[in-house]
Amino acid sequence: MTENAETPTMTAWRRETYGPASGTTLQQIPVPVPGRGEVVLRVLATGLNAGDVRLLLGDPLLVRPVFGLTRPKHPVRGMEVAGTVVSVGPDVVGAELGEDVVGELLGGGELGEYVRVPASRLVPIPPDVAPGVAACLPIAGGTAWQALDLAEVGLRGGGAPRVLIIGASGGVGTFAVQLAALRGAEVWATCGARNAPLVEYLGAVRTLDHRTTPLSDLPAERFDAVIDIAGGMPLRELQRLVAPGGTVVLVAGNGGHVLGPIPRLLSGMFLSIGSRRIRPLAASPRPEVLAKLLELVAEGRVAPVIEREYPFAEASAALAHVEAGHAVGKVVVHGS
Repeated sequence: MTENAETPTMTAWRRETYGPASGTTLQQIPVPVPGRGEVVLRVLATGLNAGDVRLLLGDPLLVRPVFGLTRPKHPVRGMEVAGTVVSVGPDVVGAELGEDVVGELLGGGELGEYVRVPASRLVPIPPDVAPGVAACLPIAGGTAWQALDLAEVGLRGGGAPRVLIIGASGGVGTFAVQLAALRGAEVWATCGARNAPLVEYLGAVRTLDHRTTPLSDLPAERFDAVIDIAGGMPLRELQRLVAPGGTVVLVAGNGGHVLGPIPRLLSGMFLSIGSRRIRPLAASPRPEVLAKLLELVAEGRVAPVIEREYPFAEASAALAHVEAGHAVGKVVVHGS
């Protein structure tokens, strides 16, 4: 942080217009001031997600009325943050100066030296969990947890549930495999052949490369739940794979430039009439889930897969790596 005659400033990675990561530049901007119920964090680490790239591009167009019609309302990206509380606004409960915390900010802003965050979304980081590890949990881990809850994996009695996770080698997928196995599920997973040993190490009893083993080759009604993270598979094919009473959870989905996955999600709702439900997931910040994930990480029962770590000075390159679409697990940017 630097001081000038009027207000302190900081460095942050910004993109003033919608477009690729290559247009993100390091700029000087004012240090944020906490409002009511907010704190300011000195950023220790930021976890990057595919959603950061989608918002960089302003794609699909459906998101722009919320995030900026002609240019992004939040030019600084990054939605998962671990940091130290350096300033506290009025009416803040549960966050103290000097405390290391982790949370998510859906609008972005974490690829700067400091960020303003609602205190209600933050959870203290246990002493034995590194900030870079904690920063992987809020969105990726939280989405995986909520997807398994929506499918009721491990929440009902009976034998071990049979779960298929489609797109298991990304940030959400690597958490979903671990958490499903931890809930006692028999986990099958799809991923590329080079990532199969990793996914099996995380808890999958069988891995499939859909390019060589189509899902249509699998027996009907084989699974109690299908968690579709990758998107793109025909909905009726996913529905065929679940047993009566089972659930297909749509975590993401491919789609057009205008409406994105919305048409696919609506189709899933219409196909859900009957005993094989298709349910779209609208993941949201869940501090209570984040606290449980931190506990599991501290106990060594769950661990994020971190493919690459970047210094703050190379945050644009980190975004470009996520934009390329081949990241395994998580990408982390450490604070300046």
